[in-house]
Amino acid sequence: MEFPQNSDNDSSDRADERRRMVEKQLIPLGITNKAVLQSMLAVPRHFFVSEQLQAYAYDDCALPIDEGQTISQPYIVALMAEALEPEPEDRILEIGAGSGYAAAIISRIVSKVYTIERHETLAGQAQTRFQTLKYDNIIVRIGDGSKGWAGEAPFDGIVVAAGAPVVPESLSNQLKTGGFLVVPVGKKTHQDLLRLRKRADGGIDRENLGAVRFVPLVGEEGWNANKS
Repeated sequence: MEFPQNSDNDSSDRADERRRMVEKQLIPLGITNKAVLQSMLAVPRHFFVSEQLQAYAYDDCALPIDEGQTISQPYIVALMAEALEPEPEDRILEIGAGSGYAAAIISRIVSKVYTIERHETLAGQAQTRFQTLKYDNIIVRIGDGSKGWAGEAPFDGIVVAAGAPVVPESLSNQLKTGGFLVVPVGKKTHQDLLRLRKRADGGIDRENLGAVRFVPLVGEEGWNANKS
């Protein structure tokens, strides 16, 4: 697959590393959505990690960020974005902004991204990155992501960047008919990445995209001190 030489930053700003990331890590593992691949080429992942870890920004691995959280492996970010089957007019809800990288990737494809982060420090850092990159179609909120964002619902798609014990009912309820909810569900230490699609009759079709490891989704409809 051929890609144009473009980037949201200066063309020399590690664009070759992003190209290798796409060609070596994403395409061989089955990522085919052209818009997702173009976004992975354009968004500077190194901008979303600490200075000490920037040398590893395009490696095939997750990396630690503040508050004991992580920035997901590039393949997982691409897989979850692709699973949403995003369209240009879509409004997407993300639960767990973290560094802001996944929201940035999705924002280059859809009309608007709403992202919720429970850690004020991370939310502030992500907002600053979006402003610096002029990604002005991302709205950040601090709060309990497990309950979604009822005031802006329904959403064309919802993606959850933390592992839940069960699928949060609030998120299912805030999904449009035909929309996809992508969420890791299972134990605190490991989960299955599920893709749920809401049918016109209100039922849910469920697909397992494989085993993953995410930090726990903490909140009223996620993990708490009473759930081990």
